[in-house]
Amino acid sequence: MADITHLPMEQLQDLEYCIDSNPPWAETIILAFQNYILMLGTSVMIPSLLVPLMGGTDGDKVRVIQTLLFVAGINTLLQALFGTRLPAVVGGSYAYVIPILYIIDDSSLRRISEPHERFIATMRAIQGSLIISSTIQIILGYSQIWGLFSRFFSPLGMAPVVGLVGLGLFQRGFPALGNCIEIGLPMLLLVIGLSQYLKHIRLRDVPVFERFPVLICVSIIWIYSVILTASGAYRGKPGKTQVSCRTDKANLISAAPWYIGEVQIPLSLPMGCTYICCWSFVCYDVCCSCVND
Repeated sequence: MADITHLPMEQLQDLEYCIDSNPPWAETIILAFQNYILMLGTSVMIPSLLVPLMGGTDGDKVRVIQTLLFVAGINTLLQALFGTRLPAVVGGSYAYVIPILYIIDDSSLRRISEPHERFIATMRAIQGSLIISSTIQIILGYSQIWGLFSRFFSPLGMAPVVGLVGLGLFQRGFPALGNCIEIGLPMLLLVIGLSQYLKHIRLRDVPVFERFPVLICVSIIWIYSVILTASGAYRGKPGKTQVSCRTDKANLISAAPWYIGEVQIPLSLPMGCTYICCWSFVCYDVCCSCVND
């Protein structure tokens, strides 16, 4: 029997590309860059939240961001070439933030007085926990053991688990918008407005606001932030406000190890030899939730 093919628009309403479709090169590059911006935000926000709590400096934060971006790129290439080949970026997961916060608050690590030593020890504990939890996840996946048990977990039972993870992060994530309300609130309203209420506006038959909302909003808000910074709007404000609002206070570019004519590639276990302990079971619980999700 001959293969029956249908145009994407005939399959679902408002669907222009299916998984086998190839958008034009120009649009593909813009969409890929927008996906990179989303990935960059995740890779920067997670270390920015966790590294200061470990006692790390701006330089330590940069090293974690570099490692996270490098590993995310390698994982995405492996997933696209040999894995499920879904159009997805494999990066850091917010589901692991809560168990990592539990590790950071452990009393044995808090007793380390020197901040950098505490950061190294905490990173080694986190490395060991993630290695064990991911190894168990690989074993469960390739052995198909998880498939035998997943039929007993209904969406009705797993929805509260996933919801609790999101609610646990709410008190740490959403209030961060209030650290700079004059930038965070316009960004939130602009993204919702463009992607939900102006999505039917087309330029040259392309729904630009629906397809590129993040790229457009980030560009507009960044220019707006630069203008506020250059005009001295935050002069004399508290240090926390300046770090959250100014565009020249992150210290990520200045703290990054730049080498002329040389690219620094993060090696495996960049924080030194890791160690395994009972914290691994905390990440393992989250791992099982992520597999079922």
